[in-house]
Amino acid sequence: MKRLAQNLTFQVLCAVALGALLGALDPALGRALRPVGDTFVKLVKMVIGPIIFLTIVLGISNIADLKKVGRVGGKALLYFEIVTTFALAIGLVVVNVTRPGSGLAATNIAAGDASSYTAQSKSLTFTEFLTHIVPSSAVEAFAQGDILQIVFFSVLFGVALTALGERGRPLAAVLDTTLHVFFRIVALVMKVAPIGAFGAMAFTVGNFGLRTLLPLGRLMLDVYLTMFLFIFVVLNLIARAYGFSLWTFLKYISEEILIVLGTSSSEAALPGMLEKLERYGCARSVVGLVIPTGYSFNLDGTSIYLSMATVFLAQVYDVDLSLRQQLGILAVLMVTSKGAAGVTGSGFIVLASTLQAMKVVPVEGIALLLGVDRFMSEARAITNLIGNGVATLVISRSEGAFDDTKRVATLAERAAAASAPVVSVTP
Repeated sequence: MKRLAQNLTFQVLCAVALGALLGALDPALGRALRPVGDTFVKLVKMVIGPIIFLTIVLGISNIADLKKVGRVGGKALLYFEIVTTFALAIGLVVVNVTRPGSGLAATNIAAGDASSYTAQSKSLTFTEFLTHIVPSSAVEAFAQGDILQIVFFSVLFGVALTALGERGRPLAAVLDTTLHVFFRIVALVMKVAPIGAFGAMAFTVGNFGLRTLLPLGRLMLDVYLTMFLFIFVVLNLIARAYGFSLWTFLKYISEEILIVLGTSSSEAALPGMLEKLERYGCARSVVGLVIPTGYSFNLDGTSIYLSMATVFLAQVYDVDLSLRQQLGILAVLMVTSKGAAGVTGSGFIVLASTLQAMKVVPVEGIALLLGVDRFMSEARAITNLIGNGVATLVISRSEGAFDDTKRVATLAERAAAASAPVVSVTP
């Protein structure tokens, strides 16, 4: 019971329930707790710029290393980009069809919040959009939190750092350490997530009523359904095309899936996946390259969630996104999603950075998702884990670096161990 009480997911869910109860019983007090949720949002926004900068710079450096590896690295990057883009597109299609955010009446939201963002997006022409991407000052871009300008500067910085070759290695090492520091900050921020969830949910229910919980439940159901379809349709078809049974593979990595389910982070299962994939028949060189790289570049579950959550919030705020704007969201997510490493809470950071970059939906809207974000993080992490496993199988097969004899032997050994009778020895 003590371990359950210390689980952050359990704490957030309890805080959400208590916040909803307080908002329903005392709406005035619930509305008064708005600063609590707003403060948490500020804590999230505080680390957005540096994390995006560091992940993009180090990502470009990693891509340069992958190119040195040769054909395997190129195939992996191509596969990652195609599949994650497909995941983003699937999320956009499903959320537009099911429209879970339409259940929250937009009339209950202050008109100025949505209208100011909508007016800003309409006034910005395509030419102005392109010229706006280039910052007049890199410091100003970070100070104002302009994510697109930060992304532009980060790409230039990453390319320049990579061009230095060995001379740039010390700085890359410092930036890598700095990124870990910021992820530690994210971990600290997530510790106060229950407080933020309590305040945000109390305000939401107190201001809009209990019916606001229905769209959140709908979003959660739609996200889970979309990820289920992605795994058992898209990834299943990919696996079959390369001669693998997805169901057999899922049973083989069931322990790692349970670890991710308990920790909400795919990083917790990384050591086990490296060992198991090699025993399954994948070459060590392919496993060592594809799995770690996939943790930054092949986040299928996170991509699905980010695209669905962004459009969901637009529906909540009654912002009618045009096809061009949704394609713009897709393009931005293709960049920002690469910063959603397997650290719990980083997906929430990326969602905030995407909203801030698009300037179409109020960033403050992420407070509405705080209550269910942790609950959906398990689905994101599990989908990421399975996606990276399938990617390793595909790359190994395409490279002729997969040992089918080893796979058959490993599966037979596991089957024999599972069916062996348990012998009890009594003194």
